[in-house]
Amino acid sequence: MFNAFLLLLLVSQSASGFVVQGSNGRMASSSLRMSAALIVQNKGGGHGELGYQLARNLKSNPKITSITILQDDAFNDEKEPFKSYSTDLPDVKVIKASLSDESMTADDIEKLLGNDASFDYVWDNASKGPVGSGKAICDAAKRWNTKLFTYVSSAGMYQPTDETVFPMAETTPIKESAGQARFDAYAVEIGLPLVSFRPQYIYGPKANKHDYIDWYFDRIVRGEPLPIPGDGTQIVSLTNSEDVASILASPLNNEAAAIEQRFFNCGTDIQLSYDDVAKLCADAAGVSGYKVVHFDPSEVGKGKFPFRPTNFFVAPDMAKEHLMWGGAEHTLREDLPAYYESYKARDGPTKDLDLSADKEILEAVTA
Repeated sequence: MFNAFLLLLLVSQSASGFVVQGSNGRMASSSLRMSAALIVQNKGGGHGELGYQLARNLKSNPKITSITILQDDAFNDEKEPFKSYSTDLPDVKVIKASLSDESMTADDIEKLLGNDASFDYVWDNASKGPVGSGKAICDAAKRWNTKLFTYVSSAGMYQPTDETVFPMAETTPIKESAGQARFDAYAVEIGLPLVSFRPQYIYGPKANKHDYIDWYFDRIVRGEPLPIPGDGTQIVSLTNSEDVASILASPLNNEAAAIEQRFFNCGTDIQLSYDDVAKLCADAAGVSGYKVVHFDPSEVGKGKFPFRPTNFFVAPDMAKEHLMWGGAEHTLREDLPAYYESYKARDGPTKDLDLSADKEILEAVTA
């Protein structure tokens, strides 16, 4: 009878959560605690809404029981998505920090988060290289024995050659000196379970960078020509931030496969040409008489055109194969009407617009 009672007591203690000494000398939590997620979020820009969207995604993931956002304090809390943290993410803990501080260490990170804090899952959407807070986050994650360290890198460091087949695969040569590449190397060097994603052009709700699609609307609504380099058939990958967040969360579907593969392209599986985007934007704005002017960028540059003058796009085949990612749920065609409404709400049709670069190109083309 006593033995049965003792067994019941031990099982009860185990179910309520206990701590054991980790191999690094730190106290490691039971599985009930070891499901905390940390999202390191930048101050804004092209990746500015990803921390918000990722937190929304992780809230419904059974592996995650708590979420903390370590937010760069240089953000503007009157702009999206940051102003929606308190209303849309009430159960997410947000801690502000000066992530631009080059002297930051792992000790500083732990003091900010709480010396007894430990995170099994880390998503870094802020670091630009293995220095300052970037190195500190890596070093802290190493202390925590993090199960997955997911880094938001960039497909912009790809350096395709004449032999590159598009869409660019994860084996495409990269700029080794890029900060993101050096960050990857450091994380691997210290033995982190790194999973590194390489996103491209991002749009979506709560975004705080609109340059890519706004370029089209800025000209269409004013009746101005759209100077598009080349013949306009070049392909671009424009991905809704909610789809990006779902890709970033997908390593939780197969952690071992994610770590083994390590590098993943991050984007929609629906590609469009530059001219396609023009047509879709015109349709969304209710404009039928827009004009596209093609030109040779080798002669006059690309002006303020938001994309590269050549093909430069990726596909998420590896994420689908290894991480069981189900593909994009959004399409630009379906999203553009709402985007256009937000464009008007941001005073897009009436804002001051410098078209001098366009005029130089158009004058050169017609000369």
